[in-house]
Amino acid sequence: MKLKTLIGASIALALSASTALADVTVKWLHLNTDPGIAAAWDEIVKGYEAAHPGVKIEMQFLENEAFKAKLPTLLQSNDPPHLFYSWGGGVLAAQAATGAIKDVTEAMDADGGKLKAVYSPALVNGLTVDGKIYAVPYQTGLVSFYYNKKLFEKAGVDAASIKTWDDFLAAVKKLKDAGITPIAGGGGDKWPIHFYWGYLAMREGGKAAFDAAKASEGDGFKSEAFVKAGQDLAALGKLEPFQQGYLGTKWPIPVGMFADGKAAMLLGFDTTPVQQHTQAADGKGLDEADIGSFPFPEVTGGAGKLTDTMGGINGWVLTKNAPPEALDFAAYLTNKENQTMMAGKDLIIPAAVGAAGAINQPLVKSAAEQLSASTWHQNFLDQDLGPAVGRVVNDVSVEIVSGQMSPEEAAQQIQDAWALDH
Repeated sequence: MKLKTLIGASIALALSASTALADVTVKWLHLNTDPGIAAAWDEIVKGYEAAHPGVKIEMQFLENEAFKAKLPTLLQSNDPPHLFYSWGGGVLAAQAATGAIKDVTEAMDADGGKLKAVYSPALVNGLTVDGKIYAVPYQTGLVSFYYNKKLFEKAGVDAASIKTWDDFLAAVKKLKDAGITPIAGGGGDKWPIHFYWGYLAMREGGKAAFDAAKASEGDGFKSEAFVKAGQDLAALGKLEPFQQGYLGTKWPIPVGMFADGKAAMLLGFDTTPVQQHTQAADGKGLDEADIGSFPFPEVTGGAGKLTDTMGGINGWVLTKNAPPEALDFAAYLTNKENQTMMAGKDLIIPAAVGAAGAINQPLVKSAAEQLSASTWHQNFLDQDLGPAVGRVVNDVSVEIVSGQMSPEEAAQQIQDAWALDH
């Protein structure tokens, strides 16, 4: 009986292997709007489908804010996506707590950790919740300032001299005096403005202030560092640095404004120099040689460091009932070969170890180097702090910069949301 059982098991295993990765549709939900990335993904999908007859990768798109709003409902529905984009942080932890997503730790650790070894350990850790890995790493990112060299020259602004927040405010004034819109702003989505409050809080309080606030120690998110961050942001708002109507402007329109030379600066992602071409009115945008960058400035007397960075820790999450093919495709999408291909087109700062060496664009390469030297990399706050607190951070950031809320009230609201959520 034991022999028959073993033979039966072997046959079943063989049948399973022969029918695996066949006649399956993997539903892949994403929010990408960049044609360059879409073309690279299309190439990857075609390669995967050719190598796996019977498997179809079905791309499903939701706009950024719709994605955030609808995903919780989709995950609890009878027809959830199998694979979807994640920024990690508290949002990923909240999804894990519902049981709607798959723990991929076992797959990462299989064969002596063969799959896990593909990726940067820092990114694997960034997508880990309570010791369990809940996403396949895809990319990391850096938020920093990009500027139009010709507009800076016209206004007499030296980017190399912008070291502190006071220096930055002085540059904004100079640009305004020259009749140039200093910054392309995206207040309609709110999250682009949270970059300012988040970075200022990092510069004012450093990692220690965030660690204490997350541990609900002292005054938490209403402590002095976070109030000061609001005061710094309010000072920027009083200069009216953004284009008219910025409160209704949604991303990626500010990228297009920057590409068209209608604003001197953009606080944006590491791929801005490349991706601005696709958002330009003429489809060309700025010559990449005419774009410069500088890190978010320090705050005089602040505890944070210039080498403390903010940006994404991104991966692909599988839903609980996703077929094995979904994980197989996620691993293929993010393998070193495909990550190197995308890095070579300057589309991502890849998660796969060794793939970043293919980056060609000097500013994208510089961003990758800054990340490798980062003293503390903070995930986007609207993701890191969880969905409920993240919404408040986004809301109050816009209200501070537009003069609708005091820095003290904003800090109190964030702390209240944190206390309620924890």
